[in-house]
Amino acid sequence: MNDEALHTDVHAAAEHQPELIRRHDVARTMHGDSRVGELNRRLALVITKNVGTMWCAYIFAVIGITGIVAALTDNTALVLLIGAVSGYFLQLVLLPIIIVGQNVQAEATDRRAEADHKTLVALHTMNKTQLEILEALEKLGQNQEVLLGRLAAK
Repeated sequence: MNDEALHTDVHAAAEHQPELIRRHDVARTMHGDSRVGELNRRLALVITKNVGTMWCAYIFAVIGITGIVAALTDNTALVLLIGAVSGYFLQLVLLPIIIVGQNVQAEATDRRAEADHKTLVALHTMNKTQLEILEALEKLGQNQEVLLGRLAAK
């Protein structure tokens, strides 16, 4: 439905049906319906959700502290291993996966916000119309009181 119609047409606003936007429906449009697309989506979301936890922060802190200790004790093999894990794996592999997961979450949020906005505009348009009707009824009531007062005076 046209957004402009929701702003101006009471009938269009009254006919508006709220839309339920689910994350997995949006993800299908981004990654497709194939098994590979579903696996990519699920993996990206699981990694994104789990990397954003304090447990993961503790693991990263241990990796960082281990690298510092290895450098201070001249343990070259451990420094190289920690450097490879943190520099290559975490930055070059994990970061793009997190970005994909965030894109899936953001797209679903954006679509929900757009659907909610349309519903709120429709409700606002209907509310304005209801207020106009109430104001007209109030004027009719006032006019009726004036006419009844004149009739009673005769």
